[in-house]
Amino acid sequence: MSATRPRTSATRAGTSTTALRRRRAATAGFHLGAGTLAVLWLLPIALVLVTSLRSFDDIAAHGLGSRPHSFTLDNFHQAWSDGGQQRALINSLVVTIPCVAVTLALAAMAAFALSRYEMPFRRSLLLLMLGGNLLPPQILLIPVSKLSELMGLYDTLPALIGVQIGFGVGFYVFVLHGFMRAIPAEIQQAAVVDGAGPWQIFWRIILPLTRPALAALSALSFTWIFNDLLWAITVLRSDTKMPITAALIGLQGQYVSMWNVIAAGSVIAAAPTVAVFLRFQRHFVAGLNLGAVK
Repeated sequence: MSATRPRTSATRAGTSTTALRRRRAATAGFHLGAGTLAVLWLLPIALVLVTSLRSFDDIAAHGLGSRPHSFTLDNFHQAWSDGGQQRALINSLVVTIPCVAVTLALAAMAAFALSRYEMPFRRSLLLLMLGGNLLPPQILLIPVSKLSELMGLYDTLPALIGVQIGFGVGFYVFVLHGFMRAIPAEIQQAAVVDGAGPWQIFWRIILPLTRPALAALSALSFTWIFNDLLWAITVLRSDTKMPITAALIGLQGQYVSMWNVIAAGSVIAAAPTVAVFLRFQRHFVAGLNLGAVK
C-alpha cells in the first residue's frame, strides 16, 4: 500500500503536467492564429495608408508594393479639393446626422409604446416592421426611384434622408423593443403612482435607462448610413450632391492610375466612421448583445 500511493501521486502529477502543457500549447496556438489573422486583416489597411502618403513618381518608379522612398501630404489636398471629397463629405454628414437623430428618436418612441403598453395588434406591428427589413433592397430600387420622382424629390438630399429613415426605423424599433421590455415594470409603476404621465415616464425614466442601447445604435446607424452606396446612386444623379462613398467611385474614374490620390480619398472617406467607432467602441461591442434575453 505504501508503494502504491507514491506511484499514484506521481501518475496524477504527470497527468496534471501534461494537461498544463496542452493548455499552454492551445493558448499559444490560439494567440499565434489570432495574431496571424490580425496581421492579414491590417495589412491592406497599412498598404492604403502608406500609399496615400507616397508620391506618384515614387509609385511609378518603384511599384505599388515596394518600399516607400518619399512621403507627401499633397495627395490629401488633391483628393480633398480637386477630387471633390470636401463637398462629398459635407453631403454625407448632412445626410447621416439628421438620419441618425430622427431615426433613433422615432424608433425610441415607437419601441416605448410597443413594449410598455398593451396595444391592439402590437405583435403584428412589430413583426411588420421587422419583416420590412428582411426584403432584399435590390427589389425595391426601381419603386423607390419612381416614388421619389412622383413626389418631386428625386436628385435631392431630402430624398436620400427619407429613404434611410424609412428603411432603418423598423430594425431599430425591434432592437429597442427588446431592450425596453427588459426594464422592470415596477419602475414604471412607481412613476405612475407618483403622478408621472407617459411622456414623463419615457423622457425621464425609460430613455435614460436605454442610453447604452441608444449609444450603440447611434454608432451602428452612423456607420451604416455614412458608408451606404446603394441608395445614394438610386435617388441621386448630380455629382455635386453625391455622398462620399459615391464620390469615391468618381475619384477612381478621375484619377485612374494615380493610386496615391485614390488611397488618400479612401482614407478621408474612412476617417469619420473610424472616429465614431473609437468614440463609441465600448457601446459598439456591447450592442452585439442588444435585445438578448436576460
